Amino acid sequence: RFSAGTTVLTSLNDECLLSIEEAIRLDACAIAPMVAVGGEFEAVTIKNLAACADFTARYSIPTLGVTAVGRELVRDARYLGLAARVCAENGANFVKTYYCDEGFEKVVAACPVPIVIAGGKKLPESEALELAYKAVQSGARGVDMGRNIFQAENPAAMIQAVRAVVHKFAKPSEAFELYKD
Repeated sequence: RFSAGTTVLTSLNDECLLSIEEAIRLDACAIAPMVAVGGEFEAVTIKNLAACADFTARYSIPTLGVTAVGRELVRDARYLGLAARVCAENGANFVKTYYCDEGFEKVVAACPVPIVIAGGKKLPESEALELAYKAVQSGARGVDMGRNIFQAENPAAMIQAVRAVVHKFAKPSEAFELYKD
């Protein structure tokens, strides 16, 4: 979690503290506070995002609002759209959220800043490429995949395949062939 001087620890949002000076020293390309809309710590996480966005704006470092989805929250278009919009309206320059099969276009249309999707749990490579494709086709600007890339059998090939889907609009089957090659 980013802190502009005060520390608020919660069981949900127990991330490491980072000063703006350290972010600059590390040449951070963005800072990503998590927001738990509808969760027990909603107000605290929204306050953290807003403080982060205000502070990072002074240094032209973008803020990525990350929508948290706990076990008690539903990953549907209504919730994801609300959470993404809360992030944007509290200063996020772009938003990371989950993809949903029904209504994701509405999530993107209702959010005034670009959306990237979370990769989620580890999927077989072909399914992760399908997820990226569906999200981009529905309006997402990109993906933020961790384990679906670094836990792939060939991470370098997987990142090239994901890049083909996101930047070259390759179909999942074409990207999977690229991955296998």
